[in-house]
Amino acid sequence: MLAAYLLVVIGLLGLAIGSFLNVVIWRVPRGESLSRPPSACPRCGHRIRWHDNIPVLGWVLLRGRCRDCGEPISVRYPVVEAATGVLFVLVALRFGLETPGVLALPAYLYFAAVSVALALIDLDTRRLPNVIVLPSWVVGVVLLGGASALAGEWDALIRSLIGAAALFVFYLVLALAVPRGMGLGDVKLAFVIGLHLAWIGWDALAVGAFGAFLLGGLFSLGLLASGRAGRKSGIPFGPWMILGAFLGIFFGRPLASGYLALVGLA
Repeated sequence: MLAAYLLVVIGLLGLAIGSFLNVVIWRVPRGESLSRPPSACPRCGHRIRWHDNIPVLGWVLLRGRCRDCGEPISVRYPVVEAATGVLFVLVALRFGLETPGVLALPAYLYFAAVSVALALIDLDTRRLPNVIVLPSWVVGVVLLGGASALAGEWDALIRSLIGAAALFVFYLVLALAVPRGMGLGDVKLAFVIGLHLAWIGWDALAVGAFGAFLLGGLFSLGLLASGRAGRKSGIPFGPWMILGAFLGIFFGRPLASGYLALVGLA
């Protein structure tokens, strides 16, 4: 009963943070303040009432339109809120609500939140803002370091730092070798992803790193085959790095074990 209650609380927290992420996704690329001015309709300028800002429910009750001028409100807003809420619950289920997994839960909830924001910003602008990525280096080290200290698992933190550095260097080499195919934002994000994947284990890191290229490659081939993109078309890679990361977080161990068994190495 307690676990179910906590999952509900975490899900509601995810909805609330998803609402804030909508502000981050819109304002950070434009260099705007996250707190000023308050949220308002871009057409009529009326400030959005607090009850209309209730995640998902506010959009549904308004039928996707501004209360004052009737201007349509993008469905993306409730989708981001709902997706963040669901992702928070899945992360909580993945790490459990008891020691030792719960000690790392704040780190992975933070990672989930910034992942949603960075994926959509990259899709919109083909940029991964330093103002989000670089602080995530510090936050990740502090939260995972705290979890390691409380659990007495210093080897996990050491592995995490080695994995972060290794993935950073790998992406840096790719960016220097193929500058048009890989940006420095991807390189900086690689450190954050490596940090969180390697803390779980080398299998999660391997699956997450490989999964990014596999998923991104399949998507690119699909675009080429359908004629929706050419060989010189630029495709943001950040979202695929993030999808690969969550593939490693949720399924790293079974996928790695299955692959090793398939090639006869298990």
